[in-house]
Amino acid sequence: MPTYHRATWVDAPLDEVWAFHSRIEGLTALTPGVANLEIESVTGPDGEPDPETLEEGARIEMSLRPFDVGPRQSWTSVITDREADLEAGRASFCDVMEGGPFPEWEHTHRFFETDAGETLVDDRVVYRLPGGPLGRLAAPFGGLGFGPMFYHRHRTTKARFE
Repeated sequence: MPTYHRATWVDAPLDEVWAFHSRIEGLTALTPGVANLEIESVTGPDGEPDPETLEEGARIEMSLRPFDVGPRQSWTSVITDREADLEAGRASFCDVMEGGPFPEWEHTHRFFETDAGETLVDDRVVYRLPGGPLGRLAAPFGGLGFGPMFYHRHRTTKARFE
C-alpha cells in the first residue's frame, strides 16, 4: 500500500511534545482550519467519555468538510497501539481509521528525543485511496494532498514549542 512520511525536529523535550500529541486538543490544534474538523465524541478504552489522554483503545468520532465543499465526511479513529518510554527517549501511538473516506488508513506517530533535548516528530501513514482500480492508479499522487496537511501539523508543533 502507498505510504506517506514526514519527520521534523522540534526544539523541545519529548515529555512536552508527547503530552500535546496525546490529547484530543493536540488533534484539533494540528488539523488545518480548511478541514473544518468537528469532534463528535471521544471515548476512552473503558467507555469513559472525553478522557484526558488518548490511550490504546480510545475511539474518536469526528467529521470533516474540507474547504466547505460537499457533505461532511464522517471519520472514526481508534488508537490501536500506544507506547511510551520517556526515560529511553521514545514514544509512539497508532491510530487506525475504522470508518471514513479511505478504505484503509493507519497513522503511526513516533517521537524520539536526543541527548540535547530535541524531539524528532515522525509521522507515517499507510493508506489506500477510495475508487478501487482508479484509486490505485492515483495512489502515487495521494501524497500531494497529505503534504500540505502534514506540513501544517509539523509547522504548528514547532511554533507551539519553539
